[in-house]
Amino acid sequence: MKKNMGTIDRSIRVVLAVVVGMLYLAGQITGTAAIILGVVAVVFLLTSAVGVCPLYMALGVSTIKKQ
Repeated sequence: MKKNMGTIDRSIRVVLAVVVGMLYLAGQITGTAAIILGVVAVVFLLTSAVGVCPLYMALGVSTIKKQ
C-alpha cells in the first residue's frame, strides 16, 4: 500500500493515543467511553506505525508533503 500519512499527522495521532492511555490509567475515563477511546487510540497507533490510513485512501486524501 502507498503511504498517505505525513510526519505531522502521524505524530499527532501518537500523541492523542498516549493522552487517551494516560487518561485511562489515571481513571479519568471509564466504561463505554474508555472502550471506544481505547479502540480509537489503538487504531491511531497502528495507522501511525504503518503510515497508511484506510479512510484517507477511501476519500483520496494524503497528508504527505509534495516534493
